[in-house]
Amino acid sequence: MIKHIVMWTLKDEAEGADKATNLLKMQALLESCKDIVPGILKFEVSLAQPGLECTCDIVLYSEFDTAHALDDYQHHPLHVATKPFIGAVRATRHCMDMLVEAPVTSSL
Repeated sequence: MIKHIVMWTLKDEAEGADKATNLLKMQALLESCKDIVPGILKFEVSLAQPGLECTCDIVLYSEFDTAHALDDYQHHPLHVATKPFIGAVRATRHCMDMLVEAPVTSSL
């Protein structure tokens, strides 16, 4: 399994809108990618919550059953179509993909 985690901070203003407006649009764009390819096990988009510690404005937490499924997601036309807007409104982006090995089970 591959965990794909991406965190962004957004510019205060971009694309003719304020940060709050762009956050909601970005959240909707990302959520539209939730089921675009087979192999997506989990797909959560969350905005920073008042009262909780955060260093980013929006986060995508996703899990894919294989690296191939993640690659299919990355290259899917719907996902690719989100990139120009996200690129225009983001101030920073941090990403980490993690390979999670299945636990070894005893044959006893």
